[in-house]
Amino acid sequence: MPNDTPLDVAVAVIERDGQYLISQRLANDSFGGHWEFPGGKLLPGEQVEACLVREIQEELGLAITVRHKLMVIDHRYPQRALRLHCFLCGVVGGEPQTIECAAWRWVAPSELGRYRFPPASGPIIQRLLDEDTRNARV
Repeated sequence: MPNDTPLDVAVAVIERDGQYLISQRLANDSFGGHWEFPGGKLLPGEQVEACLVREIQEELGLAITVRHKLMVIDHRYPQRALRLHCFLCGVVGGEPQTIECAAWRWVAPSELGRYRFPPASGPIIQRLLDEDTRNARV
């Protein structure tokens, strides 16, 4: 039976020099092998910004700063409802490592279509593509 209470997930859209960090989920995870904007589940009572800093350090060994909220995405999978709290972030220290992911890449928005993402990531990708298109016209 599906759980109707959304699971709160913090998502870091980490930008560096016009490119964004994506990571590949481990094979044994849900959506194993898919790419994602890294992040993770909020712990009880945890603030989203603190969750992002903790998760990115744990998964990628990277120190980040949280810049601002991009969007909140409510998405329902057959087995679970998710609420993705998406924030634009920057790097303040380190280089990405494959600690809790299979791989990572820095990619331009125009390259995101080459990677397979879970459906809930669609609005993030569209937003980055829209902003990239607007910036190209300026």
